[in-house]
Amino acid sequence: MSNPGGVAEAPLLDVRQLEVVYHDVATAVQGISMQVAAGSIVAMIGTNGAGKTTTLRAVSGFLPAEDVAITDGIISFAGRSLRGLLPDQISRLGIVLVPERNKLFDTLTVRENLDFNMTRARQRIREAVFEYFPQLAERQKQVAGYLSGGEKQMLAIGMALICEPRLLLVDELSLGLAPIVTEEIMTILRAINRSLGLAMLIVEQNAAAALRIASFGYVLENGRVVFKGEAEKLLAHQDIREFYLGDGNAGSYRNIRQYTRKRRWWG
Repeated sequence: MSNPGGVAEAPLLDVRQLEVVYHDVATAVQGISMQVAAGSIVAMIGTNGAGKTTTLRAVSGFLPAEDVAITDGIISFAGRSLRGLLPDQISRLGIVLVPERNKLFDTLTVRENLDFNMTRARQRIREAVFEYFPQLAERQKQVAGYLSGGEKQMLAIGMALICEPRLLLVDELSLGLAPIVTEEIMTILRAINRSLGLAMLIVEQNAAAALRIASFGYVLENGRVVFKGEAEKLLAHQDIREFYLGDGNAGSYRNIRQYTRKRRWWG
């Protein structure tokens, strides 16, 4: 493909041949390449241990310095290299991570979580967050630790939006949530994307929910990209449906592994 993934010539996020090694021994990410265009939603799906979260943390700078190292590859954002930058430096460039865990200040209220590092210019963003998530507006004075799982996820996304990102990284949004709640939050993310033009990279085990709002997707297995393509094509592809979407024979994983060794499908 002359223009992989339909991404513009100058993608907002450009990851090329990324390699991440744990404890100088275990290679968690093996030559991953992916792109996110400005204003797009890209899904990165796969099973536990596929390398999804490690890739996200490499982009955001949150890799544990003592245990993990980026040993090869390029990570650039708006044309600037991110390798060697600290998480706060990357955040100031416009990349904000909604992590899988430890997202909130549990002893503070909803309003206090959103008002952390508040400026006058960010007050309008807070009001927009309450419009996107009316449940949070209703619970402004409630201590965050007593919110439901879905409300905590909404608040974490709201806190990320307060930081005025250009690229939002969302790690395992569906973790611990009922499918109907996951669908609701995914729909809101799509609305935010459309109204703000905010680019998103969503790491998710719930492949169907992520691909339904994405324009493009990458499937990871054992630290490698084994499938990639437009989201609609991935949703329709038989191998993806059988293993990652739970259709048909659940034992097809072995067949997929044999299939990808013989010929990778690139959409």
